[in-house]
Amino acid sequence: MKTVWLFLLTLLIYGILDLAFIAFFAKNFIQKQVGWLLAPKPDLVAAVIFYLIFVGGILYFCVFPAQTASRALLNGVFFGLVTYGTYELVNKSLLDRWPAAMVVVDLIWGVFVGGAVSWVSYKLGEVFKWI
Repeated sequence: MKTVWLFLLTLLIYGILDLAFIAFFAKNFIQKQVGWLLAPKPDLVAAVIFYLIFVGGILYFCVFPAQTASRALLNGVFFGLVTYGTYELVNKSLLDRWPAAMVVVDLIWGVFVGGAVSWVSYKLGEVFKWI
């Protein structure tokens, strides 16, 4: 049950950070960069599945194996680089006119959000004695 609570809190933290990033920065940026590719409405099922998988990865690869909060942070930074980098660099290699600016911004965001969410999640696990 402890893992479920930590998963839900981590999901909430990531969701808040990512949705704030999208609403206040990325929405207009993405529209300018690749607006011609955007669907009229987001696929919410796909979005929810992504959030569940990403948070599961944060916990499994970054938080649970860490022995300290700083190690969770480092794990999260690398996980964010790998996951966001995979998406962006595959797009850059296969999609015509995929902007380099998208790659750079998304890599920076992935590194930041992966590290921040992993660190906060680890600290919450410590506070509630779930880790």
